[in-house]
Amino acid sequence: MRILITGNLGYVGPAVSARLRQDWPDAALIGFDAGWFTSCLTVPQALAAARVMQRSGDVRDIDLSLLRGVDAVVHLAAVSNDPLGTQFAAMTDSINRAASLRLAALAAAAGVRHFVFASSCSVYGAGGVAARREDDAAQPLTAYASSKLCAEAGLRRLSADGMIVTCLRFATACGMSARPRLDLVLNDFVASALTGGRIDVLSDGSPWRPLIDVQDMARAIAWAVGRPMAQGGPFLVVNTGSDAGNHQVAGLANAVAAALPGTTVQINAAAPPDRRSYRADFSLFRALAPAHQPQIGLATSIAGMIHGLRGLGFNDTGFRDSPAAIRLHALSGLIRSGQLSAALRWTHHSAAMASRGRRCRLADASASARATIVKPAAIHGSPS
Repeated sequence: MRILITGNLGYVGPAVSARLRQDWPDAALIGFDAGWFTSCLTVPQALAAARVMQRSGDVRDIDLSLLRGVDAVVHLAAVSNDPLGTQFAAMTDSINRAASLRLAALAAAAGVRHFVFASSCSVYGAGGVAARREDDAAQPLTAYASSKLCAEAGLRRLSADGMIVTCLRFATACGMSARPRLDLVLNDFVASALTGGRIDVLSDGSPWRPLIDVQDMARAIAWAVGRPMAQGGPFLVVNTGSDAGNHQVAGLANAVAAALPGTTVQINAAAPPDRRSYRADFSLFRALAPAHQPQIGLATSIAGMIHGLRGLGFNDTGFRDSPAAIRLHALSGLIRSGQLSAALRWTHHSAAMASRGRRCRLADASASARATIVKPAAIHGSPS
């Protein structure tokens, strides 16, 4: 078994690699990553156990030769949230849609059996109160959501005889990872409570968000990698999460405050309505994958984030402005320093990628090392 994981050095990738190694102990796991976020918050020893053969490169340029002999592709690489999509709209389409379809076409040509695409429930946009099913109309409100929906449509049209395509419309990610990020709603609340004892909810708290822990995302991906065609057919779009994971934002803030006594919650009752509000119906996923259902509830995700950030010695009260914690600032810092172009390509590709490849190997080799934060200053001169 050979499995290619794109974007494996991001937030979700380490959990996916670990899960695939657990389920397929003898598999060859090949990671392919541009290395944008190797200077962000990192737990180095957690990256080593999956034994991934790391390759560096831009997913827009991936070569057919890397796909030969591969049984499954797990496609995580993307411009990964709404703020990034706003700042880099053209690149969001180029990477999330165009490059995804090119990769899928190459995979089909190479005889890959399974193609797993990480999509998003954010495609529902202004979804209202009723839980949205896969056949309900989507109303994407952002470049990120639109790119995911357009990629799904392209994958549906792709003629890929023999390749089983699974589009997992994930709930909003949360929870601790070997490469944690704090620009996600629950993770932001935990970091705010830990460092300042206060959570500021910028909306009126009423929007709905479905959540899924990164460990449960990895569990779902493992199912999709081995999904038989009888479970959903050759092309499947499925909401991925659990009905219990649907929460209103105010409820999330209060749950974090309850886990960290003394935390105050300030909700902006005067804020205009946030149109990005949706609940998702996960009954199809429950029916298709009963043995791979989410197991990590809200309280456990919160506790894991608290434990993980404390283990890193995290105490940055200004984390919302930090390249180490916020993906938008990480990319913006690399662009300001001249290392990335506005097209999100390394300006000195060979030297930059070689440097990051060495850092990845060093991080993997430090499995017994104490958990540390890899400071962004070590790579692009930003203040830590």
